[in-house]
Amino acid sequence: MNPFAYQRPDAPEAALHAVATHNSKFLGGGTNLIDLMKDGVESPTTLIDINHIGLDQITASADGATIGALVRNSDLANHAAIVASYPLLSHALLSGASPQLRNMATTGGNLLQRTRCFYFMDTAFPACNKRTPGSGCAAIKGFNRTHAILGATDAGPTSPHTCIATNPSDMNVALYALDAKVEIQGPHGKRTLSVRDFHRLPGDTPQLDTNLHPGELIVAVTLPPSKFAKNSWYLKVRDRQSYAFALISVAAGLELEGNTIKSAGLALGGVAHKPWHSPEAEHALIGQPATPETFAKAATLLLAGAKPQAQNAFKIELAKQSIVRALTQAAQGVQA
Repeated sequence: MNPFAYQRPDAPEAALHAVATHNSKFLGGGTNLIDLMKDGVESPTTLIDINHIGLDQITASADGATIGALVRNSDLANHAAIVASYPLLSHALLSGASPQLRNMATTGGNLLQRTRCFYFMDTAFPACNKRTPGSGCAAIKGFNRTHAILGATDAGPTSPHTCIATNPSDMNVALYALDAKVEIQGPHGKRTLSVRDFHRLPGDTPQLDTNLHPGELIVAVTLPPSKFAKNSWYLKVRDRQSYAFALISVAAGLELEGNTIKSAGLALGGVAHKPWHSPEAEHALIGQPATPETFAKAATLLLAGAKPQAQNAFKIELAKQSIVRALTQAAQGVQA
């Protein structure tokens, strides 16, 4: 790890001023950034510790919820109002990492969590457009079993645009299904982004994960009034039961009138550079009976255009089956 300076501001404005220094990074829980520094992927010259700037509160009412960017994953997952009104988010958080990591990881940091693509994380592999723009993509011809089947850029292994990495977060998938908003503060004021517009697909800039501008700070995540408190399910399919990233994950929420779907939230993880959401798939559920046939149609729409790599074609059928299963479980009620 390279030497770095450390600062600890006491207000968001002071943090924004401090991060204006060249090659500075905000430090929250550090569960991702510190690993990247140890591996030589990130080499900031200054860390700005933002744990003391007052962004660690959760407020909830019938009108929705506001979650400070420094709220720890474990506190959020176990908050009484979140468990009662947004069980989908609670279960997604509890399926991630380990208790020790959830005690440190933050809401804002989870939104910014970087891919766990092996070729990005290991600097022994020089070809990674995300880590070193223009260097190519080793995953295309390498071990790509866990990589993207949707929204990827595949112009060949030597193209400066190719990237088939996936977003590793469980929390993000739930936030997409819940249609959350991200509150941002920067040198030019405050702005709000839908979480569905916060993350990027690789396009021709695979080194960029989000639409956060340089020098901006996530201050909160807001949730709309709860619609899926009675009928939601988070399904995570992985190689081992715990402490593993998803091969496929599904966040499913249903608002039911009898057996008819009044509204729905649906998002897919483990398949793209960002959690995968389709308005068409959600719309296809509305007004329909909560049956496996209805769910299968939504799954087909959500996976439209899927393009696998050499080792991950199995993800397409796995995702379809997982979507149907998650929606079926959601229709039956929330997870215990």
